[in-house]
Amino acid sequence: MKRYEQLVELLAADIRTGLLAPGTRLPSIRTITAQHGLSASTAFKAYYRLEEKGLVRAQPRSGYYVTASAMQQLAAPARGAVDGKAGKMGKAARVAPRPDVSELVFAVLGAAQDPAIVPLGSAFAAPGLFPLQRLGKSLARSSRFIQGPDTVASLPRGDEGLRGQIALRYLAMGMAQPAEELIVTHGALEALNLCLTAVAQPGDLVAVESPGFYASLQALERLKMKALEIPVHPQDGLDLAALADALQRHPVKACWFMTSFQNPTGASLPLEKKKALVALLAARDIPLIEDDVYAELYFGHRGFLPAKAFDRKGLVMHCSSFSKTLAPGYRVGWVSPGRFGQQIERLRLMTTLSASLPAQLAIADYLQYGGYDKHLRKLRHSLESQLSSLLAAIARHFPADVRVSRPAGGYFVWVEFAEGFDALALHQAALEHGIGVAPGPVFSARRNFRHCVRLNYGHPWSDRFEAAMQTLGMLVRQQSPYADAPR
Repeated sequence: MKRYEQLVELLAADIRTGLLAPGTRLPSIRTITAQHGLSASTAFKAYYRLEEKGLVRAQPRSGYYVTASAMQQLAAPARGAVDGKAGKMGKAARVAPRPDVSELVFAVLGAAQDPAIVPLGSAFAAPGLFPLQRLGKSLARSSRFIQGPDTVASLPRGDEGLRGQIALRYLAMGMAQPAEELIVTHGALEALNLCLTAVAQPGDLVAVESPGFYASLQALERLKMKALEIPVHPQDGLDLAALADALQRHPVKACWFMTSFQNPTGASLPLEKKKALVALLAARDIPLIEDDVYAELYFGHRGFLPAKAFDRKGLVMHCSSFSKTLAPGYRVGWVSPGRFGQQIERLRLMTTLSASLPAQLAIADYLQYGGYDKHLRKLRHSLESQLSSLLAAIARHFPADVRVSRPAGGYFVWVEFAEGFDALALHQAALEHGIGVAPGPVFSARRNFRHCVRLNYGHPWSDRFEAAMQTLGMLVRQQSPYADAPR
């Protein structure tokens, strides 16, 4: 598909889902080329094609606008609606068309990489929170002892010493996990994608969270799978009743969920609900891909057991990494694969073969000698303090009726504004003031949550962040439905 055709499909999807309502002015050619990395001629070609389809019309010296008849031309009945109660900030489970969120995600992530942007929309914590200098010493020390046979002995499951250290982390968590079953990967994202490929095929239906981690939607998009969105409440987590209804009505091949400190809401399923989730899926023999990268970033004295702890049939593939807790750039993760170890190992042999051996050895050395638990206690304390600062700034600067999640770990909060608020417009306006936010539609295959944003508290609080929150509050109040509200 040509690039202008991709842009036509993207904008047509925005019109179909109501993100671009009749009468809405399309982004200027300058804006659209900057957002998507296109030439002006490609952007014009896409707009001309939309005009030929009757979806937009040009107004001289003004731009392109969505036509009044566009929705009727593109309208299609919602497919696969599932009855079921959802949380106050959620909706009933629905089958979405094949996800198409990558362009929007890339635009948001591209902005987050600019060091001049205040990273409230970032997916990462501040590098200064991690012991990178001490980790570098572990890298230098362990690399000196690499022998020739070592470079192939660990393929493809990963370094034996590192897998042993990870198994000890499971024991500290309160569950046994044999080291020989673990597979070390290029970060958790590779583990998650390998698991998905092992248990589902193109065209299959996969249950994901809504709102949920955008990388799960991108994986389904890339593999030509369909998403069944299960609502998530920002405090109570995944809606198990909606999931149960959905499993009765749809041929779900697999599930991809975050059961602790979910991205983007920060919600965690209580222990009993995790147990119920595993039992629900076990009754139907449906695999669960459990994304648990924030597991060690809990507040308080005890961590949260994963759903994997209740797995008796080998259906849960537990994925995590050190990217969020220790070594963001080292790209070392792992999966406890349950019954799917052989499939995942063979997929690994056909793709990346192995994670970097020096990085594995460095992390194994640090885990054994570097004081990892001491570092984690300090990191958790910093994140909890930063969360308090962000919540206080929201109370000072945002309208009183906004709803904010209160996570017990991780480093994201989910903010819901009044219906009718436009988070994508806030995202654009904030960028013009040097501030990044993550707008709600990037976390949904159907581009829902237009009135929500995710904010990151993974950076030490400073005057810069306080000023950014004050500016965001001003931008929020300039939008409907707040613009005409009494002060």
